[in-house]
Amino acid sequence: MEHDDAVPEAAPSVTEETEELGLWQVIAPVNGQVRTAMAISAVGTLAWFVSLLALLPVATELVSPEIDATRVWQFLALSGAGVVAAFVARVLAFRLAHLAAYRLEEILRTEMADHLARVPLGYVVTTGSGALKKVLMDDVRALHAFVADSTPLFAKTISAPVIGVVVLFLLDWRLALIGLAIIPIGAIAMFFAFRDYEEARRSVDEANERINSVINEYIQGMQVVRTFDDGTGSFRRYRTALHDSTEMLREWTARTQTGAYVAKTLFAALPSVLVLLPFGVVFVNAGTLDVSTLLGVLIIAPVITDAVVPIIWLQQHLNEASAAVKRLGQLRAVEPLVETLDGQTPAESSIEFRNVTFRYGGRDNDALRDVSFVMPAGTVTALVGSSGAGKSTVAQLVPRFWDVDTGAVLIGGVDVRDMTADTLMEHVSFVFQAPFLLHDTVAANIRLGRPEASEAEVVAAATAAQAHEFITHELPDGYDTVVGERGTSLSGGQRQRITIARAILQDTPIVVLDEATAFADPDNEVRIHEALVQLIAGKTLLIVAHRLSTIVDADQVVVLDKGEVVESGTHDELVAASGRYAALWDHYQKGHGWELRKTESFEEVRNA
Repeated sequence: MEHDDAVPEAAPSVTEETEELGLWQVIAPVNGQVRTAMAISAVGTLAWFVSLLALLPVATELVSPEIDATRVWQFLALSGAGVVAAFVARVLAFRLAHLAAYRLEEILRTEMADHLARVPLGYVVTTGSGALKKVLMDDVRALHAFVADSTPLFAKTISAPVIGVVVLFLLDWRLALIGLAIIPIGAIAMFFAFRDYEEARRSVDEANERINSVINEYIQGMQVVRTFDDGTGSFRRYRTALHDSTEMLREWTARTQTGAYVAKTLFAALPSVLVLLPFGVVFVNAGTLDVSTLLGVLIIAPVITDAVVPIIWLQQHLNEASAAVKRLGQLRAVEPLVETLDGQTPAESSIEFRNVTFRYGGRDNDALRDVSFVMPAGTVTALVGSSGAGKSTVAQLVPRFWDVDTGAVLIGGVDVRDMTADTLMEHVSFVFQAPFLLHDTVAANIRLGRPEASEAEVVAAATAAQAHEFITHELPDGYDTVVGERGTSLSGGQRQRITIARAILQDTPIVVLDEATAFADPDNEVRIHEALVQLIAGKTLLIVAHRLSTIVDADQVVVLDKGEVVESGTHDELVAASGRYAALWDHYQKGHGWELRKTESFEEVRNA
């Protein structure tokens, strides 16, 4: 079967299609509700103008020699109805917009979560939880704010000037032209206020990200900071980042504040009245304009200019939403793993790497080059090599964290790309070096791979994993104890034994093990080894070995160096061959036999 061997980028890439993806395309699922909300907002604006215009006949009647009380009350009622209609329209518009925003939030997060479930697992690992959380939470929230709060106001800022200008021309075209003359001047001032906005905003955002990075570094490395730093070094980095951000904001403000002040001043109510009033008085004295019409112009003109002011801060919402759309588009652009609908099922649990070459996206060198080896079913194969040799990459290709560039990874003779995700997970379990637990009960964490497992099966798996004793005797609620975020309420060894119980319960014929005892204390190491014996009994085991003493009895040792297989064989065969493995074993033996001795030179150093 032919395969598309394209490897996704380690970091998201923006395709041409993504770059063309606009804000309104992203919110397309709720466009109907948004447009209705904007239309209602525009109707509310029209009702507000009606309420204002209804006051003009009232003013005319009040200055006339004989007041028609009925006419006055009629137009006052009309004006009041306009106010009520405008209020109701505003409430309905924002209610509808908020409902649309919540629906969009649900749609986008569901869509992004589904997409993440189909992209390579390696992309999720290399991108990191912080960056993905920003997209799924912060960026979606920014779009929520745009839809909920900005769209009705956008409708108002568009409809109010249009309706107002039409009304002004109906009242008096001369004053309308004079009033509109303010807008171009204000627009020029706004242009200077927003010049270089995108570049300046990006610089400020980058500076803020550096501040966040320094703060995270300071908090996450608190143990190191308190041990080795009196605070001056870490605080200096924070202060420098804060100073850079402040300077950028100061320079940006200095460049734009004059234009911003001029624009805000011109678009305020008083300047438009001051400009129109002298001309209106002249026209009234000349007999070409009546007082009530002038009053109407003076009421309507400020409404037009005042409606333009929100554009200043709506622009910020629009920019934030557009940036969120770009990051969502970058995540969408990550190609999901191609899944076959009618996948094949392996007949047995052998593993074969057949001429596998793989390169991480964005890197210049291959992580693996022409890697080939076979693991017969039920055997133990250890991957060894120096740091960066490609051991973890080989291990991650079996459960298909990534797809290979060329060659194939086969289980029971079936290419992993020809298996459905469910079938693959039914055959392969992965025990990570760093155990991960959900913020849930112990039982729920063990059941993660088999949610339908009975209580007896969970207890049996925990017992086999050497975890039942501490669960029942040391945890306050036994199997119902909530382990905390990432299992922080448990020790590292306890977390690891629960993850092994999870793998035992899943009972897959293949186990990929990233050395589970690399950071365990002696007591936990013994218990974890006992748990692993139960886990791998009768299974095909691929183990990434950090402690060479743990794999001396492996059926096969595959030695990797710079992404290539340089040796393979049993421990004894490779030691006798005096090659790369023999050198690694010699180094391991020397390191394992190292001990701290209080020699004369050590005493001299200590007392110096």
